[in-house]
Amino acid sequence: MKTKKPATGRAARSRDPHLARERERYEHPLPSREYILQTLRDQGVPLGEVQLARLLGVTPAEFDVFSRRLGAMERDGQILRNRRGAIALMEKLDLVPGRVEGHPDGFGFCIPDAGGPDIFLSPRQMHEVLHGDRVVVRIKGRDSRGRPEGSIVEVLEHSISRVVGRIYHENGVWFLIAENRRINQDILVPPGQQGSAQSGQVVTVELLTYPSAGAEATARVVEVLGNYGDAGMEIEIALRKHDLPHQFPPAAEQQAADLPDVVRKQDLKGREDIRHLPLVTIDGETAKDFDDAVWCEPAGKGWRLLVAIADVSHYVQPNDALDREAVGRGNSVYFPRRVIPMLPEKLSNGLCSLNPQVDRLCMVCDMEVDAQGTIGQYRFYPAVMHSQARLTYTRVWDALSGGPLDDDARRLLPQLQNLEAVFRALLKARAQRGAIDFETTETQILFTPEGRIERVVPVVRNDAHRLIEECMLAANVCAADILQRHEHPVLFRVHDGPSPDRLENLRAFMAEFGFGLGGGDKPTAKDYAKLLTQIRGRPDTGLLQTVMLRSLSQAVYSPDNLGHFGLAYEAYAHFTSPIRRYPDLLVHRAIKAVLKKQRYEPGDWNALGNQCSMTERRADEASRDVLNWLKCSFMAERIGEVFSGTVSAVTGFGIFVSLDEVFIEGLVHISELGTDYFHYEAERHRLLGERTGKQFRLGDRLTVQVVRADIETTRIDFTLVESSDGHSEEPAPRGGRKPTTVKTGAGRSAKPKPAGGKPAGQKGGKRG
Repeated sequence: MKTKKPATGRAARSRDPHLARERERYEHPLPSREYILQTLRDQGVPLGEVQLARLLGVTPAEFDVFSRRLGAMERDGQILRNRRGAIALMEKLDLVPGRVEGHPDGFGFCIPDAGGPDIFLSPRQMHEVLHGDRVVVRIKGRDSRGRPEGSIVEVLEHSISRVVGRIYHENGVWFLIAENRRINQDILVPPGQQGSAQSGQVVTVELLTYPSAGAEATARVVEVLGNYGDAGMEIEIALRKHDLPHQFPPAAEQQAADLPDVVRKQDLKGREDIRHLPLVTIDGETAKDFDDAVWCEPAGKGWRLLVAIADVSHYVQPNDALDREAVGRGNSVYFPRRVIPMLPEKLSNGLCSLNPQVDRLCMVCDMEVDAQGTIGQYRFYPAVMHSQARLTYTRVWDALSGGPLDDDARRLLPQLQNLEAVFRALLKARAQRGAIDFETTETQILFTPEGRIERVVPVVRNDAHRLIEECMLAANVCAADILQRHEHPVLFRVHDGPSPDRLENLRAFMAEFGFGLGGGDKPTAKDYAKLLTQIRGRPDTGLLQTVMLRSLSQAVYSPDNLGHFGLAYEAYAHFTSPIRRYPDLLVHRAIKAVLKKQRYEPGDWNALGNQCSMTERRADEASRDVLNWLKCSFMAERIGEVFSGTVSAVTGFGIFVSLDEVFIEGLVHISELGTDYFHYEAERHRLLGERTGKQFRLGDRLTVQVVRADIETTRIDFTLVESSDGHSEEPAPRGGRKPTTVKTGAGRSAKPKPAGGKPAGQKGGKRG
């Protein structure tokens, strides 16, 4: 192959198509990544580092910095150094860069950076890496299930430096079993590195060496958390397992401490004074951070609706200590009885929180809403407000439905009635545009004064919840609209429609029940809403709704506006919770910039969207872990009890059953379903017996017995309770019957899917 004769020195540098961009970023620009890759392509062979530097015109003074850029490109999977040290294009080596995802059973997968099918990694391959590492793999064939199987060529980057788990001392050897079951290897703790830890305790270790083909990872203990059964240990573990920032750095603490305790006179400059308006906050009983307040009055044939939101952006400036910590946290995390706030308490519960009877700075969305719930003119402006009352959903709905009135509700009843009226109008608009309204059950855990779990109960939503929800949706839509009209970049809240394969599976499943989903290849939210209306009231509504819900994707933050499918909005952004969500703070800054005819440039919007989406998922996973731990602890005291329940998920290894009244899920392993070969049919959400034809399907009603609740793995196992004729029995009332014998399940190796619901006190998704 004939290679191009390249230019060298200054001439080579001038040919870089991204030279102008590099000059904007750096005082002494290097060859861009794109130019480095193109030069390697043009040469057609791997090149030594010195040779590549000469071709690109890199001077001796720049060589060290150039080497660091090559190292970053190697970590990102763009290039690879071969055994001779030459630099080669990854795309030419038939290698796949990606991220390792471990499985509790020891095997794992490489999730390719460029997309495509996951690559299976055997337990032997996984011995060389840890969950989350970035690697390069070579596909060597297919496994017994037809999946591409790979071998690890190189570890590009280790993702974790600390691990939380339980330390043990056996036969003179100290070792750690990670709490994150995706880290399947034991981690050795060399003699003297265990510190003050005692065998069986929960500790955090810092990795000294990483695993390799012939050696285990080693680590030293840096923190002893205590005993596994200590109160609150489940939260301490979740914080470290999911790498959740939970201590504010000194600079952020100092900045918060330096802020005033009250709104000062100089803070009012350039703000509208709306302290005369009777704005109120309406939240749950346990809420302490009040982001939003509302007020409404009749105006012509419609209403004037004000949604006032805490002006966090006045106190947290771009790239200051509080801002840097907030973007790292991304959001507040809500656990039962504990909150990990995005901002220090002085702001989240104090200076920024719209507490009653004190002046507070706010950003206002001032809207006109007509009788059909259509938003007409609106405007945003900074203001100062004075909340008239801290109301709760229960108190508000009691007042609006003719229940008892306390002093605040009696005084503010006309205002609450105005809010109910505009809410009814907004509901009309919601129905008209066809937003999807799934009926789901959230749960919360109630505790005794001693801290023991008393019971798990459903969260009862009344129309006061929906009233606030609709007001927040209206403000969020206006926020997206003003930024879109002014062509200002922002993080939209994006919810894509169903993928073609999910849509095909949904239609096939619904056809079995005699239902069809309209919309052809591109169904809309209105098509989903119409189908929901058709299935409502049926005995199998829960089953059909669950299948519909699982056909949809997860909402994310992105600068690319793809619309919000579930809410049926063409553009939607989060504006209403800047105390607890970083994207909302970005939206506030962008709107302020628009009002001043300026531009807000926080940096790479795509990177910010990925970061905020990641921290949201991280918070959800940590909250689920804690909730599962608590529910498992609750069920550990109920071994042998019998309950009725509903099949909430079907997998290849068994069925998950959600229990009535206690709202907790557990697994009936496939080996417990009967003496038959059961085959998993994913598209039909069922396990089907080969010989008997017996099926277990999503939504089936069953009677089960609790046989195991392992707190360490948060696994709850059930077995079926059958009568002499082979059918499930009806349980004794309230799950109270204890049989004389307990059947123990066999062959359980699957970790249960996390139970649904949100922790007590969590604001959750009520703000859209």
